[in-house]
Amino acid sequence: MSLQTQSSVYAGGFSNPPVAAAHAFRAAMNAMARPGQVQDISGATPPEGISVAAASLLLTLCDPETGVYLAPDVNSEALRGWLAFHTGAPISAAEQADFALGGWDALMPLDCFRTGTPEYPDRSATLIVEVPSFEAPNAVLSGPGIKDTARMQLPELAAFQNNAVLYPLGVDFFFTAGSQLAALPRSSQVAAEV
Repeated sequence: MSLQTQSSVYAGGFSNPPVAAAHAFRAAMNAMARPGQVQDISGATPPEGISVAAASLLLTLCDPETGVYLAPDVNSEALRGWLAFHTGAPISAAEQADFALGGWDALMPLDCFRTGTPEYPDRSATLIVEVPSFEAPNAVLSGPGIKDTARMQLPELAAFQNNAVLYPLGVDFFFTAGSQLAALPRSSQVAAEV
């Protein structure tokens, strides 16, 4: 590994890890508790190819016990090294992943990810989906954590509707763009914006 590569791997973590991780964790939990509501999250400086929001989530949620699947559109030597150095999280196959990161198309098919079991529904994957922005909502959300309804931009509707049918099984989603994130837990119902 060249000196330049080493320095880029070691750079980009939280400058004040306890404080930054606490802020990022709060943003992640607020997003999951309030589906569709956009939260600010920052602190990480990731390798090229992923957003600040996605990197901050990885630093906050991953550790040596959590397998991470990197979809082909984000999988790079730089990201694998950065993730290993800052979190110790092992790279895993999609079928064994606790977390998965990538663009929507690159993460397909969804049925390759763990959805939990009736005894342990929490043993499922959480997908971190990189999106261009949170503009132009095309979906109406309802369910736990949502007063009346919320609106959100989703890459498609059918996959999220099918995921909600599996509840309490299924996968959970974070969507990241720039230094913002939103979440869609498996308990949320999804309908088309009219």
